Parts: sequence; C-alpha cells; structure tokens
Amino acid sequence: MVVCGDDGLAHRLAAELRGVYDEQVTLVVPPNRRTARPPVVGRARAASAALFDRMVSAAVGTVGRAGPTGQPTGPATGQRTDGEAVLEAAEPTEAVLAEAGVARAAALALVYDDDETNIRAALTARRLNPRLRLVLRLYNRRLGQHIEELLDQAAALAAGDAAGPDAGLEASTTVLSDADTAAPVLAATAVAGTSRVVQTEGLLLRAVERPLSGEDGAGLSTLALLSGGEQPPLLLPGDEEVRRAAGRQAVVLEHVSSPMDAESATPARRLTGVMPLASLFSRRLRWSLAGLVGCVVALAVTLWLVTGIDPLRACYITLLDLFAIDDPAFKEPLGRQVLQLLSALVGLLLLPVLLAAALEALGTFRTASTLRRPPRGLSGHVVLLGLGKIGTRVLTRLRELNVPVVCVESDPEARGLATARRLRVPVVLGDVTQEGVLEAAQIHRARTLLAVTSADTTNLEAVLYARTVRPDLRVVLRLYDDDFATAVYRTLRAAHPNALTRSRSVTHLAAPAFAGAMLGRQVLGAIAVERRVLLFAAVDVDGHPQLEGHTLREAFHTGSWRALARLGHPDTSSEHVLEKGDRVVVAATRRGLAELR
Repeated sequence: MVVCGDDGLAHRLAAELRGVYDEQVTLVVPPNRRTARPPVVGRARAASAALFDRMVSAAVGTVGRAGPTGQPTGPATGQRTDGEAVLEAAEPTEAVLAEAGVARAAALALVYDDDETNIRAALTARRLNPRLRLVLRLYNRRLGQHIEELLDQAAALAAGDAAGPDAGLEASTTVLSDADTAAPVLAATAVAGTSRVVQTEGLLLRAVERPLSGEDGAGLSTLALLSGGEQPPLLLPGDEEVRRAAGRQAVVLEHVSSPMDAESATPARRLTGVMPLASLFSRRLRWSLAGLVGCVVALAVTLWLVTGIDPLRACYITLLDLFAIDDPAFKEPLGRQVLQLLSALVGLLLLPVLLAAALEALGTFRTASTLRRPPRGLSGHVVLLGLGKIGTRVLTRLRELNVPVVCVESDPEARGLATARRLRVPVVLGDVTQEGVLEAAQIHRARTLLAVTSADTTNLEAVLYARTVRPDLRVVLRLYDDDFATAVYRTLRAAHPNALTRSRSVTHLAAPAFAGAMLGRQVLGAIAVERRVLLFAAVDVDGHPQLEGHTLREAFHTGSWRALARLGHPDTSSEHVLEKGDRVVVAATRRGLAELR
C-alpha cells in the first residue's frame, strides 16, 4: 500500500493499514511536515525490523542510491518511521510515485489537502499501473464522481478490457472526503436523541442510543453495548449477550428504509432556500393589510344595504371611492355621501400601507442573499463554530435533521457562507475568542456548542468560555490530534460531570473509511461508539462463504461484523437467503472488515 499526503490523515491512514490490516505501507510526505509522533494504531509488531527490510526491498527499491558523498541522489529521500517506509518529496510527481513502488503496489491513497494535487497524481498513477486500486480525497463531490468514471475507464482501456471497468479487472477508483465521513458523527453527537444516519443506494440506516429491554430478542438490530460500571463497551454483541444485557444502554438499529420515506416524514424539503410568501411581509404589516381589506368589505356591504343596489355594483363603487376616482355623490342620499367620505378616508390609510408593503418586499428580496441574524427569543439551537470543509458538511447534516442552527464564522469569505445563505441559517461574523460573539449567537439559550474550526486552541478556548456562561452546556469539539482529544475529553468530563462533553478527531474518524476503500470495499460511513468506531460497508456476496448461502440473521460474526440488509431491497426479511448477485450493507469493526477479505 502507498499513502501520499501532507497532513495528519496520511499518518493516521498509514498507521491504520499497518496496525489493523497488517499491510506493508510506503508513506510519501513533504519534507519537514511530518508530525512529531505519528499515531500508533493496534498492537506493536514484534518483527517490525524484519518487516521494514522486506518493505524497503519490495516497495522502495531504488530509493536511497548513494552518490559520492553518501547522500541519496533521487528526487525523494527514504527514511524509517515505526516500521514503515517513508519518502520525503515536495510533490507526488511521476518519479516520486515510481520510487514509492506504485507500479507494484496493490493500492494508492492520495490524501493531500488540495484536490488538484490528488487528481494530477491519480492520473499519473493510473498510467503507471492500470490495475492499481486508487483512493482519492476530494472535497468537490460532483467532480469526484466524474473522476471515478474517468479513471476506471482509463484502467479498462489500458488493460484492453472492452467489457468495462468492472469485468475481470481489479482496479477501482474510490473518491472519499474526510468531511463527509466525519460530519454525520459530529452532527449526531451534537444532538442528544438524534439518530446517527448512514445513507446509500436506496437505504437509510438509523442508529440510536437507548436502554435494552427484554423484548429486544435475538438482537439483530443491536450494534453495540455501551460501557456501564466496570463493563467495557462491546461492539456487535451476540444474541445471548444481548439477552443478558437488559436495561443496559446500547446502540440499536432503529430501522432500515428508503430515503424517500424518511424525506417525506421530515420537513427537510422546506430547507430548499425558497422563501414562502408570508416571509415577504412582517406580521404587523400583514395584520394591517387584513384590517384594511375588512374595512373595504364592510363599506361595500353597508353601501349595498343603504342604497339597495346590486352587490357587485356596490363593491365597484366602493373601490372607485377608495381610490379617489372622480365620481362625487352630489345628488345622492346622505348615507351614500357619508360612505363615500369614509371610503376616501380608508383609501388614504391604504396608500402608506401599500407603499410599506412594496418597500418591505423589496428589502426582503435584497437581503435574501445576505446573512441572517439570530432571531430574538431563539432557544434550544446548536451553535456551530466554523464553516470550513467540516463545518459546511455538519451544517447540512443538522438542517437535514431539522435542527435549528446558529453559525459563527470569522472569515467573511468562508466557503460555508453560501450554504448558510441557501439554507437561511443565521450567521454571526466574528472571532469566537472575542467577547460578545458567542453572546450574539445566544449561547446562553443554546442546546449544544459544536466547535469545528481548523484551530484546536480556538475550539478549546470557545468551549471553556461557553462553560463559564452555561456550566451545563453540551459541547462537542473537533480536535486535530486524537491523543489530545482524549485528554481534553477526560479533563472536561471531570471538571463538569453533569454536562455532556465529546471530543472528536476528524482524522481518527476518517482514516478507517479510507483504509477500507484501499482494501477494495466501499465504506459508506462510520459511527462513534465511545472511543471506538463502527464502520458501515457495502459488500458483494459473491465469493464470500461467510455470506453466500446464509440468511441475513445468520450472516453474523460476534464482535466483528453483521449483515444488516440487501441493497436495492428495502423490504428485505432477516430470513432471506443471500445468493450471488446480492449486495449487502455490513456493520463491522475495523478488524472485522479485514476478516471479510
């Protein structure tokens, strides 16, 4: 496996492949940008030195050819870090990829923070090895779909396979986003009682936390038992363990249904950014217009009763009087003359109201593209700090769940502001470390503070300040380093035992999805179970003796993986026998996915 990147995700991914899946890894990083202590995943391997020698000879090959001074002469330098081959190179050029062993590698992950760098390197790598499995980190999801098709087509043509990219060819391209992988977990953590959602190919998987009851039976829907007392958390428990865990808090699969059903059951379609007609005018103006319409109707009815003329003619004459059209009632009875004067008076009152309505509607359209301010009296909302890559995805998830949100962003050019305008979400522009910014977001009446800016110190400072305002405030903060996230979580939990505190590392949540894709499985998402991660993947039944010929209820390995449903069959019974051609959604631990190879 070859991993190329320029931030913590590359190191976390390399450690994931090496420690969990026991893969040989070559890591390509820019010079002087590696973390001081790369993350360690899984147990230490006793034969790391021997493994490194094999990795260098098999994967690195020509790296480190010494010149007269004993220094490498190639475009990249090779080093050893915790039993993996490390190349230092400013960019993933063709020469660098060749020296990293891409021509002989099984998979390549390109996780640079820049989309263009990843695409350029992917095109080069596909030319060097048409059968290479590619995993790209791209923020632009629409572009990612086109890149997947292009690279798979290029692999098929290079291999001379006229039947298509999937016929007899192991090469595949998977485009993932760390933001898309982590956002559902962060959004679900921010809202207590809100389901965690994984959606794919016509299925919507919802997982909730609740205590088990004696009626949960065989536990097909039980994904995990949470820790309680001295009992550690247990992922994918067996039937007997579920029966013995009555009353224990668990993560349970609530339902498996079509996304269209869920969409019709929630008001998500109202979040399209289209303004309703009532939002054009203020409540006071609408009442004024209603009162004037009532006066006009009353005058028309009175004129009909007083003069005895036809009701339609009475309405017509009233409108003439209302708009001061010249038709004086000189020779008419006294009642008619009084009504004409009253109609003229109402007409005078109507003119400023119509002018105010026109100005207010114009102002509404002019401000439709500007940022909204938090409305007065707002409460029970989520205060979201940061509208970058992660923040934008989290905002979209929260609004899909119909959760009220107030955003705080310091950069007026942040990419997430356009999404906030489209969803008509209130935004406070300002630095969260400055006094008064969180108060403007009405933090004292908020349900949750969700800090997902790119700076760990900013997230931590905002959380600490918010806790001085609301000691019982639920806080969720994104931190770069997983060890630091764990330390912060424990400290805040000890300092505020009565408040819910969660700290999440995006690289920790995203790395398993990238690692699973490098091994040839399409990982759909992940949910956090305390400090562990449970993955959801789409797996083809063909060639899997653990799946083929078994029912959904039987396709289960305690503590490792469980088949949940067939894709494309929303009404699947748990007694359905899986056969060739079926594709199932599987919930699995990290090592459980490795077992399904």
